[in-house]
Amino acid sequence: MTDRTALDALDVALLAALEDHPRAGDLELARVTGVARGTVSARLQRLAASGVVTGYGPQVDVGAAGFGVQAFVTLEIAQGAIDDVRRDLEAIPAVLEAHATTGQGDVLCRVAAGSHEELQQVLVDLNRSPAVVRSTSVVALSELVPWRTRPLLEHGAAPGAGRSGMPGAGRRTQRARPPGPRRRSV
Repeated sequence: MTDRTALDALDVALLAALEDHPRAGDLELARVTGVARGTVSARLQRLAASGVVTGYGPQVDVGAAGFGVQAFVTLEIAQGAIDDVRRDLEAIPAVLEAHATTGQGDVLCRVAAGSHEELQQVLVDLNRSPAVVRSTSVVALSELVPWRTRPLLEHGAAPGAGRSGMPGAGRRTQRARPPGPRRRSV
C-alpha cells in the first residue's frame, strides 16, 4: 500500500489539462491552467517523484489494435504461491493486468485476445501454471465506464488550495449590464 499524496485543486487542474492535452509542454500547460511555467514544471516533478504521475506514454485501445475479446479471470492459487503466479502471469503477453484480491479468488486478471479461440488458449495457458488451483472467467461484452481518474481526484482535492493563480480563482464576478441597447465605441 502506498501513502496518499495530498493533491490540491491546482494539482488536479494540471492533471486534467495534461489529460485533455497529452502532448502539451510546460508552457502550454501553464497557459491552460493560468499559472507560471515554473510552477507547472515544479508541480509535474513533484507529482512524478511521488508516484502520482507514472508516465507520459500513449493510451492504447487494445480492441482497436486487434485484441477485441477481453475477459476477467479469477484465479485461486496454492497457499503462499503469489510470487510464483506473478512470474507465470508476467510470462503471458495477453495478461493486461493482475491484482491480488480478497474474497473467494486470490488473483483477478484482465486478459485480451484477438478471437474467442485465442482467448481459449490464454485460459489454457493460465491454468498451466502450477500455482493455479482453479480459474473462473467472464467475457467482457462492452465497456460501460472506461478507466478514469479525474472524478476521484476532483472529489478528493483539498478545496480551494493552490488555485490562487488559476483563471477565475479569486476574481470578482462582473456586474450584469442593465437591459437596453448597447452603445458601440467608434
